[in-house]
This record gives sequence, C-alpha cells and structure tokens, in this order.
Amino acid sequence: MDQGLIPNRYAKALYKFALEKGAADRVYELMKCLCASFAGQPRLQEVVANPFVATEDKTGLLTTAACAKSTDTVFADFLKLLVENRRIDIVRLIALRYLDIYRRANNICLVKIVTATDMPAEVVGKLHALVERHLPGATVEYTHLTDPSIIGGFIVDVNSERLDASLESELRQLRLKLLSK
Repeated sequence: MDQGLIPNRYAKALYKFALEKGAADRVYELMKCLCASFAGQPRLQEVVANPFVATEDKTGLLTTAACAKSTDTVFADFLKLLVENRRIDIVRLIALRYLDIYRRANNICLVKIVTATDMPAEVVGKLHALVERHLPGATVEYTHLTDPSIIGGFIVDVNSERLDASLESELRQLRLKLLSK
C-alpha cells in the first residue's frame, strides 16, 4: 500500500475540515509542534505504532506532543478519526503533509540558515532582508543552525534550493580543481 497516498488524502481532508471550522491556522501550529515532538523524540513513533499501547494513551500522548488544548476540537476529531480508521500509526506522515499543504496554500517558504558560529543580530537582519527580497510576497519561516564543520560562511536552504557559500564548499571545489589537473 502506498504510504504517501494515504497520508496525503488525510492531510487534504484535515485541511479542508480545518478551513471550514476556521481553525486551519491553529491546526498548522499544532502540526508544527507535533512534528517537532517526533523529531525530538524518535521513540514517539515506536509508541504510536505499538499495538500493545492503548489508543487512549496514544491519543493523550499525541495531544500533549502537539501542545493541543481542550478547545482544539478539530485536532481531537482528527485523532478520533485516525483511531476509528486504524491510521493512528501514520499521524506523523499526515502532519508533515498537512504542513506542506498549508504552506503551499499560504505562500510560506521555509528557510534554513547554517553558519559556523552564531551571527550578530545585524548580520542576521541583513541576511533575512536579502532572502526576503528574493521571495517577494512570501511569508518566510526561518531556522538558524550552527555547524562548525562548514568552517566559515553560510548555507541557505530555501524550500528545496540551496545556496552554499561556506568555506568548506570553497575548499572542496578548490581540491577538486587541483585533483583534476
């Protein structure tokens, strides 16, 4: 069975349902929190997929992982549907697809900036301005990471495109040029 098709269908249905209820923005925040919980706690997927864990425990765990409140009825209904259809084990995939659908519908771009060290606020501001100038009309969500292995410079990922202005990359290219001669 195609594990990509099923999460996509559930995510589309959830997005339409959340739009109808006026909760698409809130569900987006919940799905971001849920995905962050899955990324931060790899064993979460094991627990959700474990048939010996009670469904009430799974839904409680997922509600907590998504930072959901008792007023988040759209999310609660979504989890109930997944339990009824025995699809709770693919909740992470559905959440990832929901994020993609929401971002595409709302013109949101993900930008990841990697530097060797923390940058001063003024440099970060200039880099943000540069990125936003190349993405007119888009809302930008930034992630900043430090990776000392790039030695210097920066790497900017915008959705699926990459600008690698790192010293590591420059040295690698120089080495390849020298080896090819």
